[in-house]
Amino acid sequence: MKTELPIQRDDEHVVVKFRPRTSAHPPGHRNEPGHRDEPVQRTESGPAAKDLSRYERARDEPDDFRHRMLANVAALAFTVALTAIGIWLAMSIADLRRTQDCVLMGRRDCARISTMPHS
Repeated sequence: MKTELPIQRDDEHVVVKFRPRTSAHPPGHRNEPGHRDEPVQRTESGPAAKDLSRYERARDEPDDFRHRMLANVAALAFTVALTAIGIWLAMSIADLRRTQDCVLMGRRDCARISTMPHS
């Protein structure tokens, strides 16, 4: 049985060149009037991939570090609470399952009795 390799065409592989960010073209100044994007270069395989400047956003206001940290703390607290509730729920379900298995086996001493130490 012959093993056939897939045929690879050169037009499937495109190298995308990324422009380094310089002080001459900061990301926030892309949408200024009079700014023109560079023309799309043609290669043998077709039009070159467009640059990523269309995904850049201008910053309207500076980062609010305090607000971001409060949001991170709130997210962490929510995650910890959700994890604790999940662990408690898993333990409760496991305890109920043990009790149900005990009852289904016909035992009579399935209830857990907690005793307080006398002082």
